[in-house]
Amino acid sequence: MTTASPLRILLVEDNPGDVLLIQETLGDRQGEFALESVERLAAALERLRTGGIHVVLLDLTLPDSAGLGTFTAVRTNAPDVPIVVLTGLSDEALAVATVRDGAQDYLVKGQVDGNLLGRTIRYAFERNQVRRQLETSERQLRESEVGYRTLVERAPVGIYRSSAEGKFLSVNAALVRMLGYDSPEDVQQLDMACDVYADPAERQRLLDRDSYTEREYDEVEATWKRKDGLLLKVQLSVRAVRNVASGVAYYETIVRDVTEQRRLQAQLMQAQKMEAVGRLAGGVAHDFNNLLTVIISYSDLLLEDLGRDDPKREDVAAVRKAAEGAAALTHQLLAFSRQQVLQPKVLDVNATVANTEKLLRRLIGEDIQLVAKLGSGLGSVKADPGQIEQVIMNLAVNARDAMPAGGQLTIETANVEMDEAYVRGHPLAQPGRYVMLAVSDTGTGMDEQTKAHIFEPFFTTKELGKGTGLGLATVYGIVKQSGGFIWLYSEPGHGTSFKIYMPRVDESAERATPAAAAPLPRGTETILVVEDAPAVRAVTRQVLERQGYTVLEAPNGGAALVLATKHHGPIHLLLTDVVMPGVNGRQLAEQLARPRPDMMVLFTSGYTDDSVVRHGVLESGIAYLQKPFTPDGVARKVREVLDSSRDSGRGPLRP
Repeated sequence: MTTASPLRILLVEDNPGDVLLIQETLGDRQGEFALESVERLAAALERLRTGGIHVVLLDLTLPDSAGLGTFTAVRTNAPDVPIVVLTGLSDEALAVATVRDGAQDYLVKGQVDGNLLGRTIRYAFERNQVRRQLETSERQLRESEVGYRTLVERAPVGIYRSSAEGKFLSVNAALVRMLGYDSPEDVQQLDMACDVYADPAERQRLLDRDSYTEREYDEVEATWKRKDGLLLKVQLSVRAVRNVASGVAYYETIVRDVTEQRRLQAQLMQAQKMEAVGRLAGGVAHDFNNLLTVIISYSDLLLEDLGRDDPKREDVAAVRKAAEGAAALTHQLLAFSRQQVLQPKVLDVNATVANTEKLLRRLIGEDIQLVAKLGSGLGSVKADPGQIEQVIMNLAVNARDAMPAGGQLTIETANVEMDEAYVRGHPLAQPGRYVMLAVSDTGTGMDEQTKAHIFEPFFTTKELGKGTGLGLATVYGIVKQSGGFIWLYSEPGHGTSFKIYMPRVDESAERATPAAAAPLPRGTETILVVEDAPAVRAVTRQVLERQGYTVLEAPNGGAALVLATKHHGPIHLLLTDVVMPGVNGRQLAEQLARPRPDMMVLFTSGYTDDSVVRHGVLESGIAYLQKPFTPDGVARKVREVLDSSRDSGRGPLRP
């Protein structure tokens, strides 16, 4: 097989969805891989008998076989074809067992991208080739020691022999390069336990397993260190060559550097963990927003009714202030979980930084120098301007707290081109044109353990009562929901730099127009309020009736349909929660649009829902009010929606 020929892969999988996912994952690499698929073990064995397969991707649970028996059958019938096992998280222990029995590797479904899958297939093929070459060379060793040495020297992976005491007996050039030394003689002077293993006790623990045989290579992982101190994660395929007394004459080992592969796997696992925590945070924020709508609205109504000298005003105001603080926290939770509704505009990031600069100088204090390095000719991005300002503010506060004795805070912007080489080391990135926004400080920096958790909600290194642990979680969520990604660079004692990359767009930035203040609007129209939370429904009715509207109310979509059918007068506006059991807000609006085509629609919700948004961005032409809302906010939004068709000459806003 030439290097230009594609590897022929046999996928043994009965789940059509997983088959399609693998096909799509390898679809852009047709020149490198050729994929065939079968659904049953019997069909797989029949195909393998015809030959020409280079790697098998094997699901252990098939209609006609399951468990280790599936793997054993394939390996027995095609002993020279490497096998990569596909498994779910619940069967990971079984997959590990197949690796001990001879599988080249395993992949967890749902955690596989194109780069990881492609590398795993090629490593399995190459490792199998090396192994077969080594077995062939062992048979030929009695006839030609020169041939054996040539093969080892030219192998693309590290190969060595070592004594039971931990001295290198022979090493190949690849191993010398891997460890960062100049010559084989330099490596042969090393003590493996002290000079190669990051933890000397780890080598002894591997030897104590005493599972190495003369017939099979036993695969283990270890942490090594290079000459320059850089740590390596290595995969060792070890075989013990025994003497006549069954003692170890020497160990023969194949070494593969898997540092990058394990780092990418860890990044993917971290991203999945953040996704799960985000879903939980979004659910909590949704429930709190209903409660806060009631607290804030009734507080405002009480303040409106109480006289200026009433002693109760101070208590009510304190309640409202506390509710505002809780609302800010839920807003941060929604930002982290990417369940807030964005209203993106084409932005000039330099202008956004300039708009926040004056506030930042007051925020960080006089002992911190603020330096702005704004790139010329900066491209535009499409994002919610308020959210990007929040990102800058949160990062600046984090930087300030990391410099208690003062320092320098630098905000930098630049156009950046991401190429394939960069993306290979950053699995969450995509090639393309970006605008970079970097916020750097000269503060205390972070260790690896802190960096691993820094974007998680409620994680904080500050003392009790000094922070919520939501600032950086909010930054993470806003950046991800805006289509960008963020990288953190930090070392203890050397400061921290957050670099945010947002996709560039070929449009001119929009100019912001400040809204003019106006008195609270009133009206006489009829409004149908549909809300499954009784307290929210009650306070919404009270607010609207105070402004002169006639209010009909229903606890769910089904009741609203019945009420609308029985009501013979006009319904000018449907004000409905989006997420309700049974008939949701979107479905309700669509069903009422037929008998009442002139009725306007205003949606409200405590978090995003795919019925009115797509990936957190509000659909064009839809009116939306985010919970928790205030009496002022709902009154103005209702009036805005009712006036929209009259002012523009268009029909009602339609879902």
